[in-house]
Amino acid sequence: MTAMSDDARLARLHALKLGALVRDHLGENGTTTGQLAPGEFGGGAALTVGSDAWVLVATTATVGGGLGGAVVWALRAGAERLHLVVDEGEGHLARRAAHLSMPVNVWRVDGRQLVAAVAAPLPVPADPPATHREFEQVIVDAGAVPFVEHGVLAGEVLGLEVCRVVADPFTAAVRLEVGVGAHDREAFQMLHGDRPTAAALAEVVEVVRAHRSDPTAGHPLARLARERLLRAVLLADPGLVGLASLAAATPPLPRTNLKDPVPCVAIGVDAAAVPTLVVCSTGVDLDAVPTCIDARLAHGVEQCILAMPGRDAIRLQHDLAALAVPPVRLATVDVEAALPSLARP
Repeated sequence: MTAMSDDARLARLHALKLGALVRDHLGENGTTTGQLAPGEFGGGAALTVGSDAWVLVATTATVGGGLGGAVVWALRAGAERLHLVVDEGEGHLARRAAHLSMPVNVWRVDGRQLVAAVAAPLPVPADPPATHREFEQVIVDAGAVPFVEHGVLAGEVLGLEVCRVVADPFTAAVRLEVGVGAHDREAFQMLHGDRPTAAALAEVVEVVRAHRSDPTAGHPLARLARERLLRAVLLADPGLVGLASLAAATPPLPRTNLKDPVPCVAIGVDAAAVPTLVVCSTGVDLDAVPTCIDARLAHGVEQCILAMPGRDAIRLQHDLAALAVPPVRLATVDVEAALPSLARP
């Protein structure tokens, strides 16, 4: 007898949990065991009851994540309505789900009961303190591009963060830390703490630019934040997605780290001067369209383009984009072809 793997055991537990929750919620008059048709769903469990799909999202890498994958499962199952079951984050999911043409009910697990979710408001982005803004010119002079997201001032090179303004947690002293990510900034500070920040940052900028401008070389710095590299390409040439102008914009939710890919946002106008959002995504991220929904709410702009490399624009992304209200337009971009013009600042 073959032992069950940890993944298989966890999947079975998720399936048992979802089945019990649905049976308790619908009651004897709503379903019987024979009417439950279980299916497979990575990171959770799924089943159908008549024309309704029930999906338990047990794991997700980002806040508000999981909606896109659940909708895709429901579409493939031929369901007319989706019930999304989660242990947390239900408010963000309910907010996003309200702007899909497919009916979606979001439920939070409370013991053996399902509680209907209430849509949560988006966080209001904070402005960085004036003492942080004083480092903006230092970032520019070193050859990086300053940007502000949810109260944080940082600098990017071809979409990769290379510095960040921070306040010391003990002394409250404000400083510009150089490095890619928190651990790199800490290591850089320990090794080069006596070097002038501007000079150190300028060197890092040159190294990062060289690697980011040649993604085919396979360097780790070229693989990070690919969605923001795509945005850097579009900021330099908005015409690639049919726009007249484009500028970086704050995402609806803050990033938690630099490692996990999270769609980023820009805002501009088309040839008719109509305000237009651009959400940049790479890889097959089924939560890119839900991010577009949040970006619309955050910036009050209806027209939205979801930009991605051609290889990532799979049929499922088109299906999700069509379900958004109003629909999101997909645009494909050849990032590698556009990069040579950005090799130098």
